[in-house]
Amino acid sequence: MSDKTQRRGGGFLIEETPFEEITTPEDFSQETQLLAQTCRDFVAQEVLPVLDRLNAHEPGLMRSLLEKAGEIGLLSVDVPENYGGLGAPKVQSMVVAESIGAGSSFPVAHGAQTGIGTLPIVYFGTPEQKQKWLPKLATGEVISAYALTEAGSGSDALAAKATAVLDGDEWVLNGEKTFTTNGGFSDITILFAKVDGEKFSAFIVPMDTPGVSVGEEEHKMGINGSSTVSVIMQDARIPKENLLGEVGRGHVIAFNILDVGRFKLGASVVGASKEALKETIGYTTQRQQFGKALSDFPLSRYKLGYMASRIYAAESAVYRTAGLFDEAIARLDHDSEDFDRNVIKAIDDFAIECSIIKVFASEVLDHVVDEMVQLYGGYGYVEDYPASRYYRDSRINRIFEGTNEINRMLIPGMILKRAMKGDLPLLAAAKAIQDELLSIPSLDEGGEKEPFEAEMEQVGKLKKAVLLVAGVAAQKLGAHLQDEQEVLVHTADMIMETYALESAVLRARKMIASGKEIPVVQAMITVLVNDAVERAGRAGRAALTHVADGDELNMMLVGLRRFTKVPPVDIVDAARVVAASAIDNGGYRVPA
Repeated sequence: MSDKTQRRGGGFLIEETPFEEITTPEDFSQETQLLAQTCRDFVAQEVLPVLDRLNAHEPGLMRSLLEKAGEIGLLSVDVPENYGGLGAPKVQSMVVAESIGAGSSFPVAHGAQTGIGTLPIVYFGTPEQKQKWLPKLATGEVISAYALTEAGSGSDALAAKATAVLDGDEWVLNGEKTFTTNGGFSDITILFAKVDGEKFSAFIVPMDTPGVSVGEEEHKMGINGSSTVSVIMQDARIPKENLLGEVGRGHVIAFNILDVGRFKLGASVVGASKEALKETIGYTTQRQQFGKALSDFPLSRYKLGYMASRIYAAESAVYRTAGLFDEAIARLDHDSEDFDRNVIKAIDDFAIECSIIKVFASEVLDHVVDEMVQLYGGYGYVEDYPASRYYRDSRINRIFEGTNEINRMLIPGMILKRAMKGDLPLLAAAKAIQDELLSIPSLDEGGEKEPFEAEMEQVGKLKKAVLLVAGVAAQKLGAHLQDEQEVLVHTADMIMETYALESAVLRARKMIASGKEIPVVQAMITVLVNDAVERAGRAGRAALTHVADGDELNMMLVGLRRFTKVPPVDIVDAARVVAASAIDNGGYRVPA
């Protein structure tokens, strides 16, 4: 049982989090560090040397890589120990996802196997289903896929047309699923269909079932080595016991597993971001222009410094979130028959944070690879260089696991829903912020501040800005807020910037408290504070201007400016400090 404060999803907006209570990469045990190194070695030695063959869809190659990963335990991290897995903490699960993230299309296949292809059985399977499938999934003897999407139901998964009808002791399946990752070589798929055409349900479908077939491989923009096919069912019969969970409760499985997929994706793209920055630094330090290396030009360094700073924020948010999962899981009764089901419930409580890191981290990667292409110049557009592959591979991450637009709307929607249910005292906090605007602002007290104290005060102001905008939007729009998608998106942007910045600053404070005074971290925080405040202020103005007008709008904008105002700092010099550290280290690294 943990003695840390019990946190609730979304609670960071109205609570103060002591830096001692967050999980950071600096806390990793030796075991976790060795696991990360094993993953990195696997990618370097097994995946990258065959990347061209993998992207050309050499038959059997991706499956053989997954089997090799299974032989050394890299498919078993989330499988319970009593079913042949590691049963590892979620921090270690994130470390595996991140450390494999540099493997181009391999992380896609690996993530489908270990996440959406295995976890539905871990969390919702019967003891018999777990015993039958999990040991083989953990070793790679059985490869799994996940079939949710249909041609007419993408983000609206519940609009699926595939059907399941019970005929004696068998389910008869009909319909077609699209975009099934690993479907071209998997042994089973977790598939969703409507029982009697109405009740959305989940099934374990062996791919060798008569009546089950797959379409041609999709020709994709990126992640070319991964398998993406349609799964067609024509009177396919599977045993009655292959129902996963309960009839009509498939949406619970789908949406809970999406939460897991989102946080794993967030970790994976952090790994890809680090590798892209490493490649970019390698190129810019070797490429000469006007008699000196590209990395010696100030504008190149500004770009590199900004890339590294955003990676630091994403990494901080990812492992803070993993720590929240592990703390919640530590409070569960591990001897309960429902332990696995309760684990997914504990993770679902942080669905808000899962969506935040999915969107934030995937967009950090997109920024990094875009600047990578720019710094490579014309060679960034040439297939013989890695920049074009990174660029193409990156783009899918803003679509995977629910589009970033869907997740942006979910973030404030889930927060306000919890507030209306009384689970989060958000509305009272928002009312207090509005009342504060009617008072005369107090002057900042002078005197010397503790390290990163001023930055934490700015985080507190950003939280007030979020509460101001969310509170006004909820009051003005009421039940119609869900139809004002632009307002939801702008509010989500403010929430994401606040969570990522707070995660980064808390991590920095924890490092200082442990006796580490690292100038590059201070420089990264300087870059991030200015960036977050600017983005949040812009998003807040857009939202408020839409929902309010006249004197009320003017008062709200004055308050927003009060909460999104920072003293002038030399962000150019800060970015140079960050870049110099990254160049000296040959890539992203926070010195220990």
